[in-house]
Amino acid sequence: MTLKPYACHPEASRGRLCPENYSTFRSPFQRDRDRIIHSSAFRRLKHKTQVFVEHEGDYYRTRLTHTIEVAQVARTIAGALGLNTDLAEAVALAHDLGHPPFGHTGEDALHVLMAPYGGFDHNAQALRIVTRLEKHYADFDGLNLTWETLEGIAKHNGPVISDSGGSHTAPTRELLPYALAEVDAMWDLELETNASAEAQVAAVADDVAYNHHDLHDGLRAGLFTEADLCELPTIDECFAAVDRIYTNIDPMRRRHEALRRVFGVMVEDVIHVATNRLISLNPQSVDDIRAMEGPIIRFSKPLYQNIKAIKSFLFTRMYRAPSVVEERKRVTGMVNALFPLFLERPELLPDDWQDEVTRARMMGGDLTTESGRTALARVVLDYVAGMTDRFAIQEYGRLIDPQA
Repeated sequence: MTLKPYACHPEASRGRLCPENYSTFRSPFQRDRDRIIHSSAFRRLKHKTQVFVEHEGDYYRTRLTHTIEVAQVARTIAGALGLNTDLAEAVALAHDLGHPPFGHTGEDALHVLMAPYGGFDHNAQALRIVTRLEKHYADFDGLNLTWETLEGIAKHNGPVISDSGGSHTAPTRELLPYALAEVDAMWDLELETNASAEAQVAAVADDVAYNHHDLHDGLRAGLFTEADLCELPTIDECFAAVDRIYTNIDPMRRRHEALRRVFGVMVEDVIHVATNRLISLNPQSVDDIRAMEGPIIRFSKPLYQNIKAIKSFLFTRMYRAPSVVEERKRVTGMVNALFPLFLERPELLPDDWQDEVTRARMMGGDLTTESGRTALARVVLDYVAGMTDRFAIQEYGRLIDPQA
């Protein structure tokens, strides 16, 4: 496929922090994708929460299945727009690597716990994983990804340094989460600008995937019914279309047929809007994309309003359903107990983490000082954030409450 001028061309990549020879059969972005798939952090996504805690059922999405779905959507949209599908896929595959156990619930707990020590943000933690915490290669820590992939991980939700007030933004560089600031200090990711169109595609693909599959999972969990969904815009039309075509269809097939149409509406809308915007604005390079005032890859305004209504419904009926809230309280208590325990007793960390504790003492000094405490807290964070749901539950039972 011939790439458009505004796509990220692999031969024009800004390279890697640790220079490597060019592969004879894979582009730089293909190598990035493959390294992400083979990473330990990617494998652990199998046992991390999407909405329902990992042990609650085999039919619900996990972070891994969600990530695979996002990557599939990203490739489809990127290919239709003449963008680099390999880069879009790489960013999509890496976008949730930094999520701790128990999904956004775990992230919220760690955000509070880490407030005195430089903060926590799952995008920043993903960068820390791919630049430092993965330790498998002889010549470097991390995965030594290209600048473009690192940029996409950092900025796929938009500029990071901004006064817009978004959940992943800071008004100044000094207020960045420390993990993001560390990477940016090593290699300027141009955090004030938009990301490439490929990274923007990964962000929209994330929206498409979770809005679609959370409807599936909420129905399966019995948190709402098809009749409830037929009260929502876009979804009502998709169920009506299925009912016009199929008169005596099995209820599960009816559900699937309707929701796959919702999925198709979202994908086709993004492609249509982005195609028209690209023709109208006529960017001639990826830097033209980065310099724009806002994202070029987005939903149409009418569909965006419909999606907001769907998100509001999901927030009330699914994310804040009584059973889900109760589980959120339970797992928040686990994170709130494990983190301070390891902070007070770092000897409880596994043997292969004791070198990190020693390094923290060397960098921060006495662990009773602010700098020493901060250095240790960041080691503890890396350990706790890397846990899967099941391992966090096991550690809580082993160290704190055997009856849990």
